[in-house]
This record gives sequence, C-alpha cells and structure tokens, in this order.
Amino acid sequence: MVSLATLFRDSLKIGCLGFGGPAGQIALMHRVFVDERGWIDDARFQRMLAFCMVLPGPEAQQLATYVGWRLRGWQGALIAGWLFVIPGALVVLALSWLYVNFGAVPLVAAAFDGVKCAVVALVAEALIKIAKRALKTKLALLIAAAAFAALVLGAPFPLVIVAAGLVGAFSNAGVGARAVAAQPTALGGKGPALLWLILWLAPPALIAVTLGPDHVLFQIALVFSVLACVTFGGAYALLAYLTTEAAARGWLTPPQMIDGLGLAETTPGPLILVNEFAGYLAGWNAGGGALAFAGAAVALWCTFAPSFVWIFAAAPFAERLEHNRRAAGALAAITAAVLGVIAKLALFFASHALFARQFALGPLELPDLASVRPWMAALAFGAALALIRFRLNLLLALAICAVLGLAARALGL
Repeated sequence: MVSLATLFRDSLKIGCLGFGGPAGQIALMHRVFVDERGWIDDARFQRMLAFCMVLPGPEAQQLATYVGWRLRGWQGALIAGWLFVIPGALVVLALSWLYVNFGAVPLVAAAFDGVKCAVVALVAEALIKIAKRALKTKLALLIAAAAFAALVLGAPFPLVIVAAGLVGAFSNAGVGARAVAAQPTALGGKGPALLWLILWLAPPALIAVTLGPDHVLFQIALVFSVLACVTFGGAYALLAYLTTEAAARGWLTPPQMIDGLGLAETTPGPLILVNEFAGYLAGWNAGGGALAFAGAAVALWCTFAPSFVWIFAAAPFAERLEHNRRAAGALAAITAAVLGVIAKLALFFASHALFARQFALGPLELPDLASVRPWMAALAFGAALALIRFRLNLLLALAICAVLGLAARALGL
C-alpha cells in the first residue's frame, strides 16, 4: 500500500511542477504515477483519464483526485486533489495582488517564458507515449484524428467525447477494448460524496444568510458553482462564458480576463485557476483588499470542491464499468479521443507560447509563422530532446529553461 506520506510528497511535487494546463499536467501525472512510481498501470490510467473527461469541471484535478482515491481511498483523494491545486492557487493569489497593485511583473514573465518551452517539450513527450499505447487499432487512430479535427474546427467538447463513446460502445471492433478482471478498490464513496456536497454548498448558504443574495461574494459563489456543474472541456471552454458573465456584472473587463488566463498559464496548477483571479478582481472592484482575498477564496472553493463530489460519487461506478464490455469499449474510444483533445490543447499552447501572434482562418486559429520567437522554439526543441531521448530530470529541465528565459530577457531576445 502506498503510504500517505509518499503520496503527499509526490502530489506536492506535481502541484508545484504542473505547468502548461491539462496537457502538461496529465503528462506529468503519467510520468510520476505510471512511469516512475508504477502505482497505476498505463491502461488503467488511460481509463481513469477517459472517465474524468466526461465529468464537468477541471479534468486534470479530477484525475489527480481519482488516482489518490484509487490508491488510498478518501484520504488519498483529498491529498492528491488539493495538493494539485494549492501551490498554484497561492502563486495566482500573489500574482493577482501584484497585478492590481503594480501591474505586470517582467522578471517573472521572463522566467516563465523559459518554463513554457519546457512545457511544450513535456507535452510532446506525453503525446508520443500516449499515442504508442492508445492507438492500437485503425479505429482508435481514426477516432483520435477525428476528435482532433473536430475540436480544431470548433466542435463542442462534450459532443466530441459523447460521439467517441458511442462509437466505442457500439463498434464491433471495440477499439481494442476488453473487460478487465475484477480488482480490489477503495470503499464506496456515498458517504464522502454527501459530506462534500454539504461542505461545497455550506459557504454559499452562509454568505446568503449573513450578507444577502445580492452581495458580491454570493454572486461569485453562484457563478462558479454553476460553472462547476455545466462546464466541460476545462479553462478554454469556460473562458467565453465567464468573460461575458464577469463583464456583465462589472467584475473585470475582457482584456483583464485574458491577463488572468496568462497568469494561470504561466503558473503551476490547472488553468481554471483563472477563476481565482476573476474572483479576486470582482472582490477588489467591489470593496478593496479584504474583499478581494475573500472573493478569490470563494471562487477557488466553488470551482474545486465540486470535483470531490463527482469523484467520490462516480469513481466506484466507473470501477464497476470496467467489467462491462460495452462500457470498456466506450472508455477505450474516449481514451483515443482524449489523445486528439491533448493534441489540440498542445497545438493551442505551443502556438501561444512560441509565436507572438495568431490569426483566424474561418474557425481555425493558426500561428503567424513570421512572429515565431526563435530562441523559444530552439529551447523547446532542445528540452524535448533532453526529456524524450536522454530522460533528463523534469525539475532540472524546468530550472534550466527558467534560467535561460531570464538570460534571453537580459540579452534582449
């Protein structure tokens, strides 16, 4: 059995090094939980990821929570789930304070330019590994390619995932899936799920009773609780809706939302930490410093607490589904589609990290090749070579890239 101390240490490592959004974080979790520790085999990891993709909310945090639940029940879920979020949340909180008081932080931005290059390399490594394991049939390859093309062309994320699941469930080929033998799992999660449902809803209810439903803190709780229930596809999927809601309520402007996404992209933890930034600015604009911190805390809680409800309630059900051939086929097909999802996210991240400008071509967003940042492209290629070919330690790779980012800024590159 994995000790709680060891799970705590490795989960904290992932929380501190989880740059690059879901693509980079899933790659990092695969590297730690599957390749380095061997706690979860690759096939199970892919099934768990596929299942988390069909849940609302941040899929990478839910995957960390699911892994923790699988290893050590509810205790492991809380450790892995919250440590995935807390390090990045503290950084985003500090940067939000700096943002409203001093504006941009050039030195931090320079270091994270280098970190972005390491993340592009890490995502490339993950794509190669997942492709080798997930694309075992022609149907799986077709599903992955179709998912990538559909998402690039603007198809809704839930529709792509549901379509892939239906193909896998009813295809004679079965996408290479097979029902697996029964294995021991942690205890069922009805009690913890109910407890976390109460814990999630208690702060909004207390705010409504004490401050009233028109108070900005209750409105923050309401907006992010609704988003936690209906948003699929991560931070990029919710950005348009959240920007509209935030602007309509006077919390922040669309350019400020983009700034917040930039902060979240260059810090560890999920990109959906942009919600914390939005909550901070909502509180700041409504009443200043103390209310800003309270707004960030409420946004953070109502974004991530629901994930524990979904995992505690659904993980035992997902484990039982493994023994049903149709369900196994659906999850295998979703796993193949997930490869397309990660490829699309990787393309988006690389485009915005290595190129200064993008342009729209119909529904497509493409990088302006003339705006490439040569030193970043070269550093990303070198980092990919070091990680994939020479198995360089990830922490060392991130540190080297950060230092080179500072050096590039000093040289005026």
